[in-house]
Amino acid sequence: MNPVSLGKLVVEPPLLLSPLAGYTNLPFRRVIRELGGVGLCTTDLVNARSLLEKNRKALKLIETSAEDTPLAVQIFGSVPTEMIGAARMLEDLGVASVDVNMGCPVKKVVGVGGGSAMMTELDRTAALVRGMVEAVQIPITCKMRLGWDEANQTAPELALALEQTGVAAIMVHGRTRQQGFEGTVNLAGIRRVVEAVRTIPVFGNGDITSPHAAKVMLEATGCAGVSIGRGAFYNPWIFRHTREYLETGILPPEPSFAERLRVMNRHLDLMLEVFGEALGCVMFRKVGPWYAKRFGPASFFNKGIVRIATREDYVSLVEKYVTWRRQFVDEKDELLPRYAPAAMPLNFVDVGEPAAATRSTIPVPAGPNDLW
Repeated sequence: MNPVSLGKLVVEPPLLLSPLAGYTNLPFRRVIRELGGVGLCTTDLVNARSLLEKNRKALKLIETSAEDTPLAVQIFGSVPTEMIGAARMLEDLGVASVDVNMGCPVKKVVGVGGGSAMMTELDRTAALVRGMVEAVQIPITCKMRLGWDEANQTAPELALALEQTGVAAIMVHGRTRQQGFEGTVNLAGIRRVVEAVRTIPVFGNGDITSPHAAKVMLEATGCAGVSIGRGAFYNPWIFRHTREYLETGILPPEPSFAERLRVMNRHLDLMLEVFGEALGCVMFRKVGPWYAKRFGPASFFNKGIVRIATREDYVSLVEKYVTWRRQFVDEKDELLPRYAPAAMPLNFVDVGEPAAATRSTIPVPAGPNDLW
């Protein structure tokens, strides 16, 4: 894959970890980086005003480490002075770029004029972003949706207006705010954004749950790269596998059960390192079931993971689960065919098909973004 320039920041490969509220914290970003293939990681979205006030929770959201680079921080807000101030603060802290959230459909974000609400007032939004671009030397990027609803798909016009302000890149989720995470991703809508701009890269986003899905989106839209969120929770190896698939045409094999356990264990250890044992274990109650989605039968594990309070609890659970799981595998410790997880389906539509077509199997993680 060819590298993509976001101003002075070169992203190689152009495979991005998207923000996912409550999940794309430092431990998960480190797991993704250790597995390889990601070009740029972005933090959870954080309130610009909270950053300026040095709110403890906001500062925890942008916590990083020497291994966590290059790093973008995504902020939301609608007050120009706050957004500019937050961008300056982040530049001083050494982040590689700042992403402006224009796509979040959650009421508490939209209600303050941030997130998807920014797509409804193009002139005001462009003026705000221009102020940010002029205030810092690091790249400013913007993540948006196709528009507020089916009748108001303003993403192409907004992307063009933002290009003229000097933003370094656009990331576009192929749904409207009205859809939330329902319906299917509209590839034609993403393609219209790609065609609207002349000098900046556009990254496609939405329901990329496999290397094949990434390839389909790239080829159908002409986007410069893809940004992956929920797909990385299904498969933390997705960045490395996508890069290999796009460069060789050969799809790498699924990770073994032993490898999945190794990475899950590493993820927990990093959670405990960053958040402490008590809070780290509570937070991991939501994370563990995502790994288990590709374990095969996992009811025993899922019932136990929601009760762990210590690392010892976790270790004991995994040991018991491995024993319980043996009834579903052969002598090589491979799942019997009838228990193997199904391949991830494509969830895209293109020209001539409704963007809100029935959606099937891409759930939204529970947690801070329950209403997305």
